[in-house]
Amino acid sequence: MDPLSDGRTRRNRGRRNRGRRDRTRRDPSRQWPRPSAASAAGLLASPRWRGALAVLAGALPALAFPAPSLWWFAYVALVPWILLARSADTGRRAALDGWLGGLGFMVAVHHWLLPSLHVFTLVIAALLGLLWAPWGWLVRRLMGGAPTPGRTAAALVVLPSGWLMVELVRSWEGLGGPWGLLGSSQWQVEPALRLMSVGGVWLVSALIVTLNTAVAALVAARARQARVPLPARAARTSRPSPTSHPSLTSRPSRTSRTAAARAVPATAGLVAVAAAATSAWAWAPSPEPAGRMRVAVVQPGVMDGAGSADRRLAREEELTRGLAGQDLDLVVWGESSVGYDLAERPDVARRIAALSREVGADVLVNVDARRSDKTGIFKSSVLVGPEGPTAGDRYDKMRLVPFGEYVPARSLLGWATSVGKAAGEDRRRGERPVVMKVGGGLKVGPLVCFESAFPDMSRHLTREGAQLLLAQSSTSTFQSSWAPEQHASLAAVRAAETGRPMVHATLTGVSAVYGPRGERVGAPLSTSASSTATYDIPLAKGVTPYVRLGDWPVHAALGVLALLCAAEGVRSLRGPARGRLRQPAPEPREPHARTAHGSPAHPGR
Repeated sequence: MDPLSDGRTRRNRGRRNRGRRDRTRRDPSRQWPRPSAASAAGLLASPRWRGALAVLAGALPALAFPAPSLWWFAYVALVPWILLARSADTGRRAALDGWLGGLGFMVAVHHWLLPSLHVFTLVIAALLGLLWAPWGWLVRRLMGGAPTPGRTAAALVVLPSGWLMVELVRSWEGLGGPWGLLGSSQWQVEPALRLMSVGGVWLVSALIVTLNTAVAALVAARARQARVPLPARAARTSRPSPTSHPSLTSRPSRTSRTAAARAVPATAGLVAVAAAATSAWAWAPSPEPAGRMRVAVVQPGVMDGAGSADRRLAREEELTRGLAGQDLDLVVWGESSVGYDLAERPDVARRIAALSREVGADVLVNVDARRSDKTGIFKSSVLVGPEGPTAGDRYDKMRLVPFGEYVPARSLLGWATSVGKAAGEDRRRGERPVVMKVGGGLKVGPLVCFESAFPDMSRHLTREGAQLLLAQSSTSTFQSSWAPEQHASLAAVRAAETGRPMVHATLTGVSAVYGPRGERVGAPLSTSASSTATYDIPLAKGVTPYVRLGDWPVHAALGVLALLCAAEGVRSLRGPARGRLRQPAPEPREPHARTAHGSPAHPGR
């Protein structure tokens, strides 16, 4: 090619590019589109994307629990979910956001069940997620559109109450039990543990939801306040003239002023929660010291395959013999530590009794076997002393794990055994809790497996005089998941609620001990350990407000929701549309701005 013509071509191309850039500067519509609120609104309007966002938003709070244990994240984890539900265009859509968020939450906190129950885990999560549908509707009802200060203040009380109702209903053992209660994510936060002694885990759950609601209200108010008023926008796009009125560019819009006013209840709510939490923390009585107790935990480790029951028992005996001479009050084995009924295998009972004599302490074992009287399979905590099993000191597990230890409505849901590891035969239930005496008359209250998740069970044992709470567990099926650490953390919550120390002893880890304030005692045994650990456990006396008063936050929440229903009923009768609830008021629009020449401004045209 001719060099001269090639140079002319490059110069012409440069002129065309410069002309294109000049035209782009003069005409903003030629520029590439930028992300805007309109595109975000379009994303939320898409049912597919909105549903996915709801599931993701609902799953976020799971990060506050062990193993991630980002406890601080709980105080803002619900904000995306709340903001999504409040943006729904209808109450039905908000209820759907609540359901899908609940589905995401239940899958996230129970994801470790997937290898055992497979697709049935999703079915259960979808059914339990329906409990959050009314909560999602309430979010839009109280925070949707342009909420008034009164509705914002009501949301700070009603939304935590609605959340507690969800936690209360799903805490029924037939629905899986109280695994993943929001307040239990604060198991290592001392002020939160102190509050649990006042109102249990329920009080902390309510405070967390209140804080999330206040933050969400502030975010929504800030978003409204930060919107650039159309008069100011028009003033920037046109050159000011002497005839333009200064109020068009300097006076705050009415929307900005009302948005700031709506932020007042949310800010007041944050201050009120902080003040109430501080007052309760300062007022709550501290447990009074009442001596110490020396307890050893025996953790044999994972034993799989044929003959695992015999190998586990042999390893437990070996580990227990190594505890001789340590001046122990009690030795605790994990759940299913003995696979034989001691009445049917007296030789095994004699071997454990010999261990008790050798170490100088009673041994609390857990028998998972069919009874010799043919009444079925029980999981039982059995206290074995130097002379053998102690008469009357046997506790049969009362609350069984759905699908893990029995299949609800087996005639209808028995197919779950074909798609996962559901129980092939139902375990039998115990009839009553038991407080046992060990050593020099110290009283201990045993629980088995996920019974440590139920606040009422440890509270009942404390009222019956238990000085030490015990949980015998086995999480061998879920070793590589978040389940072992999350299960062990529940012992800290139960200890703080009752003012009694608690031992969490497992076959395969995590085994841990917590003092009467919920503080950790000694080092835990990890899931990789096959060992023993000895703990000097501080005892306490006295009764915490939670043990004395019970689940009063739940009762207060019921009262709040009852008042809400009554108020809505009265309002619907007085309203213009009889029997219908008033919908959230739409957010006021900005008035049309005018340019300096007095014509309406239409940005973007």
